[in-house]
Amino acid sequence: MLADELDYVVGVDTHRDEHALVALAAPAGGVVARQAVRANGRGYREALRFAEQYAPGRRAWAIEGTGSYGAGLARLLADLGETVLELSRTPRAERRLRGKDDSLDAARTARAALASETLALPRSGGRREALRLLLVARRSAVDVRREALGQLRGVIVTAPDQLREELRRLPVGRLLERCRRLRRSMSASDDELATRLVLRSLARRIEAATLEAAELEREILAHVRALAPRLLDEPGVGPIVAAQLIIAWSHHGRVRSEAAFARLAGVAPVPASSGQTQRHRLSRGGDRQLNRALHTVVLHRRQHDPATKEYIARRIAEGKSRRDATRLLKRYLARHLYRVLDQQTPLIA
Repeated sequence: MLADELDYVVGVDTHRDEHALVALAAPAGGVVARQAVRANGRGYREALRFAEQYAPGRRAWAIEGTGSYGAGLARLLADLGETVLELSRTPRAERRLRGKDDSLDAARTARAALASETLALPRSGGRREALRLLLVARRSAVDVRREALGQLRGVIVTAPDQLREELRRLPVGRLLERCRRLRRSMSASDDELATRLVLRSLARRIEAATLEAAELEREILAHVRALAPRLLDEPGVGPIVAAQLIIAWSHHGRVRSEAAFARLAGVAPVPASSGQTQRHRLSRGGDRQLNRALHTVVLHRRQHDPATKEYIARRIAEGKSRRDATRLLKRYLARHLYRVLDQQTPLIA
């Protein structure tokens, strides 16, 4: 247990403007001191002085939200050589039963760290953080494009008859080109004029979002090639899926085993046996973006990869349903892709 390896744990409950700190003594978990600091550089230095005063010796920082409000503090501590551990948010049911304030949450975080056998390290920064930001921006551009395209089709449905008949059967590329070139017509009624303007505006928005997403994808591809180029050789793994895999895995040592990676992805079966009934149920936890990336790979391989088709057919012949065979395939993929990542030496760190 972590409690046997440390003298103190500093639990941190992070917020936008202020962080709550609680120092606990190991192994019993008694509270030594509490303090609140501002969520800025000065506050981070105060947090370090707090730890040096009340948690000397072997210590670790247990921080909620190392990828959001706690990112700045976690980054500074890691740069200074402090041990930083990533903790999940306290379950809502537990907060309801035991009450909630920032100091209590910080103490719970520290005690959860003391009681754990193993804990996740925060994701590394550098190119991996760049990948995360690029993925967020690309996802936003794709969402804008999808929403605008839906709106454009909705406007066409209610457009004046002649304009609707002209546009409704066009493929997407020609439809956007035609809408982008729509002009005002002096003979058009007010509603037709507004329809033309809206269609032109939406088409230009879709074009801009498409170009933005493509530019961001090129940047993502460059980072993936620098960090884990072998991923791109895997069937069904393109730049976006590879980026999501890299972000979740992060760096050597963060995810300790392929089983831990499967649990992180939410593809490790959860025991649900009782009495004489032996069964497992689907895991609904884990990193859902990583789970989605694995699902994308499965969909591609199910359609285009002969080995995958053979695997699913064999599992179905054994009595598994197609859905169960797909879940088994996801678990296999998690194992395989983890090994690809773990054996990868980045071209650029």
